[in-house]
Amino acid sequence: MADAARSPVLKLNDGQRMPQLGLGVLQAPPDETAEVVRTALQTGYRLIDTAAAYRNEAGVGDGVRSSGVPRKEIFVTTKLWNTNHGYDEALAAFDRSQQRLGLDYIDLFLIHWPVPAQGRYIDAWRAMVRLHEEGRVRSIGVSNFMIEHLRRAAAETGVTPAVNQIELHPKFQQSELHAFHAGQGIVTQSWSPLGRGDSIKHAEFARIGARHGKTAAQAIIRWHLQQGLSVIPKSVRAERIAENFEVFDFALDEADMAAIAKLDDAAGRIGPDPLVYS
Repeated sequence: MADAARSPVLKLNDGQRMPQLGLGVLQAPPDETAEVVRTALQTGYRLIDTAAAYRNEAGVGDGVRSSGVPRKEIFVTTKLWNTNHGYDEALAAFDRSQQRLGLDYIDLFLIHWPVPAQGRYIDAWRAMVRLHEEGRVRSIGVSNFMIEHLRRAAAETGVTPAVNQIELHPKFQQSELHAFHAGQGIVTQSWSPLGRGDSIKHAEFARIGARHGKTAAQAIIRWHLQQGLSVIPKSVRAERIAENFEVFDFALDEADMAAIAKLDDAAGRIGPDPLVYS
């Protein structure tokens, strides 16, 4: 088993601590998720990221319980789906997620998308604040929120999200949003950190990885970590899960980081636009 202590932790603005590197289980088949989670936890991962929309929360819970790793060492994230915005709806949706996970508490609960056209994310955020106050969830945050959504949530409730999980990879670096997070004490968490595999194909990462005796994917994950980003690469393959965790024994230098910075592209988004996605 890998030494989980090698994986750094990030302190959230509510005082909780979150592992910086985790496993995402988007598209993990429900009947395979428990084994995937067990494998990751036994490899050394301590952060598992799921969502109601992934339809594999039950498998995540099974994997956590059967891993042999104490629950207190594991950080579990799930998310509120778009159809459950609103105060009462969000509370009820949390109950369902917690029941599927089969856990006494959730470490981090996120609003999955702001859905501004629906106009109910503030009501959902108020419900999240209540869940946090009641201790049913240790930390609360959001996903895919833009600066205007973050400002409104904090202004109308007095509570700033602990985390904003956003699309972020070398071809879409979101520097302005990342800088805003830093100024507000919000941890930036990168989803699709490898650009759905597209970034791995870039010759720059093959070069950087080879220079460090690492793969292109490992070089990209290291890039995220060195910027203080939390990162949740997804895989269902045991060998790839292990490979993605072997990123704590090397560091990119200034030339590497400068070369990657040049790959940023304002048109590099590969997922939905949060301003219009519903």
